[in-house]
Amino acid sequence: MIQLITGKKGSGKTKVLIDQINSAVKDTNGCLVCVEKGETLRRSISYKVRWCDVEQFAIDSFAAFYGFVAGMLAGNYDIKEIFVDGIFRIAGADFDEFGLMLNKLDKLTGEDVKVVFTVSADNEELPASVTRFLD
Repeated sequence: MIQLITGKKGSGKTKVLIDQINSAVKDTNGCLVCVEKGETLRRSISYKVRWCDVEQFAIDSFAAFYGFVAGMLAGNYDIKEIFVDGIFRIAGADFDEFGLMLNKLDKLTGEDVKVVFTVSADNEELPASVTRFLD
């Protein structure tokens, strides 16, 4: 299951994500993962969440990001939710490539794993391949 938190820079997306992460810690009986570029969220989320800085893994494209997530899921069947802050900072701002990656990721995770992304764009800017994942 894919969830997108969209909006321009400064619209509060990261705050919403932090709240979702810390709420999920209380409600989820599996592993939680937070993925970002840098260390912005590390001190704002529970220590119970597995935190990953993509710079440590040289992730710089949607293909590399997909492989990273697939590898995590293959290595840990207990992951229930993955939270990703700033996907365009991680993989670039190619909306069409993002849509293709979301489609593959949706097939990979199905209903078993929830993946939440913050997306620095208004809904009107995004192609149908991306907006189909909006609530």
